[in-house]
Amino acid sequence: MAKGKGSDIEMMPLAQGRKTIWHLQKMKDEGKLISMVGVAYLDPLFTMMCEKSGVDLVRYTCPGESVEDRAKLMPMWTRMIRKSAPNICLNAVMQSQQYSDKYTAVKEASILVGDGADSVMPMGVTNDTCQYLSDNLIPVFGHVGCLSGWQTGAFGGYRRQGKTAEDAMKVFRQAYEYQECGMVGMTTEMTSRDLTNLIAKKLRIPVIQVAAGGVADGSEMVIFDLLGFLPGAAQAKHGKYYSNIFDDSMKAFAAFDREVKEQIYPAEEHGWGMDEAELDKFRNELDKKYPDVK
Repeated sequence: MAKGKGSDIEMMPLAQGRKTIWHLQKMKDEGKLISMVGVAYLDPLFTMMCEKSGVDLVRYTCPGESVEDRAKLMPMWTRMIRKSAPNICLNAVMQSQQYSDKYTAVKEASILVGDGADSVMPMGVTNDTCQYLSDNLIPVFGHVGCLSGWQTGAFGGYRRQGKTAEDAMKVFRQAYEYQECGMVGMTTEMTSRDLTNLIAKKLRIPVIQVAAGGVADGSEMVIFDLLGFLPGAAQAKHGKYYSNIFDDSMKAFAAFDREVKEQIYPAEEHGWGMDEAELDKFRNELDKKYPDVK
């Protein structure tokens, strides 16, 4: 790796091997921690940045006015992302109707994998459907703990999971059963650091914490927290701003707006002028041919 000019950040080379679920498993087996970013629907550009920065795995969804739109556009969005980031490991979040039964799940997931995803994430998938996906060679990188889709209502909102021994065992049992049904990896969300680390220790597959604490086999952070996308909002307890892109961008837009209106930008150095002789010829010709145009 070579350091970027004017930067102290080491960047990944432009050409590198494609990362897959196999590589994530190898990282766990070798005790190497996995980095994961949830880029939501801001995907092609930020996924490319993640790849160039060495991030291992990206979890993404698709923009759309409705869940039907998001499901319909997801293959196209996957192809766009893969063109921008050809080597990073991609985990596609499926809409619930895409895995309403195991046959639909295989059909929808196979399209996403065929279009460039390395794995799929069906939130709250049943063991039966997970097993069927696995039997059909679809890599499922799933999720336990607090679900972050519409299913969050089943937990009474976005709340910590596994606070008691009984509840912690429920989360662990679900994670273990997912593994035995062929799941190839998972995130665990809003669980205690103790439960998080024990799940990662007991399971053979990679377990990545998000808003959970604990080292596990790696960590995920959503881009809104990582880059400070929410202006004026209190930082989430689990979050850490590595940049404040929203505030910095607003300052840049405001400065541009002011300089345009105060005639500071563009300055002379931001453009170029014609040769004086050619300019005079042009003006004379213009006045002859278009005398009435002011």
